[in-house]
Amino acid sequence: MCGIYGVTSNKYTENQIRLKLERTKFRGPDKLDFKFLGENNHIVLGHNRLSIIDLDERSNQPFSYDNRVSIVFNGEIYNFKILKSELEQKGYTFRTTSDTEVICAAYLEYGEAFVSKLNGMFAFVIYDHIKNLLFAARDRMGQKPFYYHFNGDSFEFASQLSSIQLFNANLSISSKAISYYLAWGFVPDPYSIFNEVHKLEPGHSLRYDLSKKKLENNQYWDIDYNGLNKFNGSYTEAKAELTEILKDSVSKRLFADVPVGVFLSGGIDSSLVAALATKSTESKVKTFSVKFNEKGFDESVYAQKVADHLQTEHHVIQCNYDEGLDLIENFDYYYDEPFADSSAIPSMLLSKYTREKVTVALSGDAGDESFIGYHRYHWMKQVSPIYKMPSVLRNIGSSALSKMPYYKLKTIAKGLKYESLERLYLASVTGVDLSWLNTKYDCLNIKELKYLNHTNKNVYERMSDFDLKTYLNCDINTKVDRASMAFSLEARAPLMDYRVVEFARALPTNFKYSGSNQKRILKDILYDFVPKAYFNRPKAGFTMPFSDWFRNELKDLVLDELNDSSLKQIPNINVNEVKLRIKQHMDGSWNRYPLIWKLLVLKQWLNKNGKAYTIN
Repeated sequence: MCGIYGVTSNKYTENQIRLKLERTKFRGPDKLDFKFLGENNHIVLGHNRLSIIDLDERSNQPFSYDNRVSIVFNGEIYNFKILKSELEQKGYTFRTTSDTEVICAAYLEYGEAFVSKLNGMFAFVIYDHIKNLLFAARDRMGQKPFYYHFNGDSFEFASQLSSIQLFNANLSISSKAISYYLAWGFVPDPYSIFNEVHKLEPGHSLRYDLSKKKLENNQYWDIDYNGLNKFNGSYTEAKAELTEILKDSVSKRLFADVPVGVFLSGGIDSSLVAALATKSTESKVKTFSVKFNEKGFDESVYAQKVADHLQTEHHVIQCNYDEGLDLIENFDYYYDEPFADSSAIPSMLLSKYTREKVTVALSGDAGDESFIGYHRYHWMKQVSPIYKMPSVLRNIGSSALSKMPYYKLKTIAKGLKYESLERLYLASVTGVDLSWLNTKYDCLNIKELKYLNHTNKNVYERMSDFDLKTYLNCDINTKVDRASMAFSLEARAPLMDYRVVEFARALPTNFKYSGSNQKRILKDILYDFVPKAYFNRPKAGFTMPFSDWFRNELKDLVLDELNDSSLKQIPNINVNEVKLRIKQHMDGSWNRYPLIWKLLVLKQWLNKNGKAYTIN
């Protein structure tokens, strides 16, 4: 787990390149290095190392193999030992015990197609000395970030946007990206907040021919959204097979030459990962959770219960207001572009204190997307009968509910006006009411809609696929990567193993979602290790008590940052509509904290960047 950077021109001085790497040193504090390669030393490869496997300096990067390839690599390849054995049988030799060296040899043996052999989280760039090209790839699920800037003459890449932004005056803020952010809470791939910088999408690779200055983008993996691969066995057989895949996935992610722990919220997914971790090692597993003082937000008691049962070495991290405020004020330094998932703050706090005990932590991310676990899936099931009614009746119901005094009923009233369940679902993940958004862009029209708007699967499978390609990638992975790397902690997600994802896609829906029982098969596997009674409670999210804070402790901050003058500086919003929503939150008539947080984050970013770049 590290930070990578590179450029194919002499536009920056050696000191500027060093400062670009220093900007994201928190991603890899153990070793900062860069090399000039190619004819006339016009190719720069740079690296910030967080030492995880083979701590010896022989595995430092940029790393060269056989004088034929050089690489900078961020991530982990969990099946590298298997690949290494295969390559040794083909005559390859290795001087390290790292996965970095295996990537180089695999590229030489199998060519660019080798990336499909990798099981891991990764973003890397290989310089092929012989072919004079750069080959880059990002992992299937998008766990590791990859930004790039190509102007037709030079190619620049980095793990984080700030490294490309530094000393680069030829950038402009994207009005389109701001609109997308305001709708989604993140800037979706392949866009970034700058018009000239893009993100390499998950499951994609890039090939840059340095001689021809030609850049090609290729998709090497995708989920089976056509529903062609189906599991035909029994539920018992599916449970047994998935259990073995999960055991192997967790076991592989426990391998490291540094201490490893587990994030434990007390929910289904993290408890399952913790349970399998205790079965995969003889060492006492370290687990970590966050405790909030505010009523309704503290789930730490449930995590403690699971930890006691599994006999882990459990650590509870107290989240207090002062520390939360400090992280809010420095939020954009680590996230680089506007990002509105407020659970990033407790994720940062959890990572900060977890890092004091371990260097690697396993998480339960991706269980909800793959196994139909979010509340909104069940909500869609509850309202689906309404969409069998004529639209005229839905409109009558909408009109009646809109006159009710409760904001939840008013929200439902707006939802009833959508023409289809798919369109309602899209609104549920962006905002049922976007009338405060004033933009010329159709922010809901993203190419990932193909995973939602087809008829090859039932609607719940399509919603799940859509979330894997959007919410998991652009929100969850961004949140966890930046939060953990801000404190030089590597986060690994066993449920994001592509074998788990592909197996889940092949399962019949009722194996995952039966009646009101969501994540059915994951729960049944978990109950083999932890008593079912521990989980007889409503599902809770990993959120901050911002709703209360914005009315109390942070009220002055909100009113100062989002006053009339400030709101007029934020592009693509209807100022009067926004002011009304802030007022509704403050008087308690409506919970508007997601919008307020979204605007605060954007305003914070614009305060630091808006004057240096034009918006177009």
